[in-house]
Amino acid sequence: MTRNVKETFAAAGAGPETPPAPAALAAKVRTLAPSMTRSMQRVAEAVASDPAGCAALTVTGLAGLTGTSEATVVRTARLLGYPGYRDLRLALAGLAAQQQSGRAPSITTDIAVDDPLSDVVAKLAYEEQQTLADTAAALDTVQLGAAVAAAATARRIDVYGIGASGLVAQDLTQKLLRIGLIAHAHSDPHLAVTNAVQLRAKDVAIAITHSGSTGDVIEPLRVAFEHGATTVAITGRPDSPVTQYADHVLTTSTSRETELRPAAMSSRTSQLLVVDCLFVGVAQRTYETAAPALAASYEALAHRHRR
Repeated sequence: MTRNVKETFAAAGAGPETPPAPAALAAKVRTLAPSMTRSMQRVAEAVASDPAGCAALTVTGLAGLTGTSEATVVRTARLLGYPGYRDLRLALAGLAAQQQSGRAPSITTDIAVDDPLSDVVAKLAYEEQQTLADTAAALDTVQLGAAVAAAATARRIDVYGIGASGLVAQDLTQKLLRIGLIAHAHSDPHLAVTNAVQLRAKDVAIAITHSGSTGDVIEPLRVAFEHGATTVAITGRPDSPVTQYADHVLTTSTSRETELRPAAMSSRTSQLLVVDCLFVGVAQRTYETAAPALAASYEALAHRHRR
């Protein structure tokens, strides 16, 4: 591996330097739980489901409640971004206070086969709102700012995505094209790799993969990384293989998959939010050229919208 891949991977998984705010705790649990060990999941699920009760427990008490060890509780706290269990307890107390000051939602998002469409609409709308809120709460704005800075000055931007993530890759590139940047979306893994070989230090490569383990997305990002391009991973798993080759990691929310709502639907919602944040940041930085380019693209297409 080149460019100190292992060091980059360790830094990406180390979590933020300051603990996340209480409001972000539930989002962090939903995002990180799938990659935790089963014992750590029990701790994470306990603190997310009953923050007030867990805030009153010592580390020994929480370990006993979840059938784990004190070491597991401390490791879980650190994985969630807190230096130690004391910091996690403070966040739990803050989250409990916030929940007590508001009304808990009465909607559950499990969709049954015989649900009326009005319930389907309400449940999906609530789930989309929760996904967006979780993504916004967990998104590292320092990492986002670095990705924006790289993209705003890039000679060329390549975006990789397969399946539903490929649709998000296309959405990002068409936005970038409309503000005058050179951007390409690649869903064919062979073309993605052959294009990645041409990238250099002034270029940016962006990989979009919910699982973080899609080989057809990881491979071109690895090639771009080794050829000196600035690399960005948009993923729901901040400790997944794709982050080994990412200079900057933008984490999306991980929503629970159900029979009638596959993961691709919820992951695409959070990916689109991150993509929009990235695009708007780039447009802000390149406003003097972006605004005229966007106006020109509107003008060029205006006649197609007239009756």
